[in-house]
Amino acid sequence: MQADNTQLFKFRGPWTLFKKEIIRFWRVSFQTVAAPVMTALLYLLVFSHVLDKRVEVYPGVSYTAFLIPGLIMMSLLQNAFANSSSSLIQAKVMGNIIFVLLTPLTYLELFVAFLAASIIRGLVVGLGIYLVAIIFIDLPLAHPIFILAFAILGSALLGAFGIIAGIWADKFDQMAAFQNFIIMPLSFLSGVFYSIHSLPSFWQTVSHLNPFFYMIDGFRYGFFGVGDISPWISLSVIIASFLALSGLTLAMLKSGYKLRG
Repeated sequence: MQADNTQLFKFRGPWTLFKKEIIRFWRVSFQTVAAPVMTALLYLLVFSHVLDKRVEVYPGVSYTAFLIPGLIMMSLLQNAFANSSSSLIQAKVMGNIIFVLLTPLTYLELFVAFLAASIIRGLVVGLGIYLVAIIFIDLPLAHPIFILAFAILGSALLGAFGIIAGIWADKFDQMAAFQNFIIMPLSFLSGVFYSIHSLPSFWQTVSHLNPFFYMIDGFRYGFFGVGDISPWISLSVIIASFLALSGLTLAMLKSGYKLRG
């Protein structure tokens, strides 16, 4: 019994931080969940209205259907990044980061708690867009396991990147620079609105250097069973990228870089 209580106490700290992060974004869910869903639907309505009858990216797949998985994944990634990065920068600017650092949580437990909350927010936003989108169009689910795998790994990758950004940034405008000059361009140039096979060969090569391309293309493959590249290659790239970013994140947390002193 004593061992069970000790084990339970061991997980209470990261679980509490995880709950705190979930409550933090859910209290403003109109902004953190409803707003991204509305933005994605506006993209869908505008682009589908203009291009649905004029563009067929994959045989038998309408442009509207093609667009929905890309919009889901783009919003999922952006919100996973926003969750961890905004939490850390707010805590640093307001000075209450010290209350997190004073807890007996290890750097690994901090990482897991922030990362898990980012994954949850990303999945909630993605699910919200999916549920609203299928009201307007039937969307096949060719490989649900791939859909779930890319959604979780994608949100985990951006959650880890958000922790790095939140640690590095000292001001809100520095965080805005991450969003405006890294996250947004990589999102829009990743094949959300088009297949990279429609691009000149040079830009196809450049697209293969964008990790967002692999996340979106693999996620889209889960719906239609067709993509611009093998989903196993995409999965390998995402896993390798996540492991690399996780290693960097853990090193920054362990050293206390820009967190202590």
